[in-house]
Amino acid sequence: MAGLDTSRSFVPLRIAVLTVSDTRRPEDDRSGDTLVERLGRAGHELAGRAIVQDDVEAIRSAVRRWIEDPAVDAVITTGGTGFTGRDVTPEALEPLFEKRMDGFSAVFHRISYDKIGTSTLQSRATAGVAGATYIFVLPGSPGACRDAWDGILEAQLDYRHRPCNFVEIMPRLDEHLRRGGG
Repeated sequence: MAGLDTSRSFVPLRIAVLTVSDTRRPEDDRSGDTLVERLGRAGHELAGRAIVQDDVEAIRSAVRRWIEDPAVDAVITTGGTGFTGRDVTPEALEPLFEKRMDGFSAVFHRISYDKIGTSTLQSRATAGVAGATYIFVLPGSPGACRDAWDGILEAQLDYRHRPCNFVEIMPRLDEHLRRGGG
């Protein structure tokens, strides 16, 4: 049965938040604020925060810096997952993934469907691992950020969550690199 094992200690992670938008500024970034508030309330540390334009190279560069920083455990992006010409976050980040997390998208859409019905089809939420860093690519609405955090990330980024969680496998995420694989 899924739940918290209170005999285990909480392990705070260092999480960076990237908002992808041509129009958002720090003072009106409600989606970024939602993520920062939730990760802080859960006991995690904000490792960095930025806003970049809907531009493949700007998005990729910001996330790549965090992947290369050993002080960052996870990156959560918000914005740019739709179908318009400016929505390019999946195109920017999926090529960086060493491993895709297909189940994240499936579970996100299931949760989203319960709230917004078939409109969930308009999101290309995705996730993966790169350089032993988790990367979660969320839509740009505060509601989608709440749904992803409350329904998936809060539990999976908590070492106490059973039967398994992302935190307990973090030490092994780069095994293929240590073995000389690729």
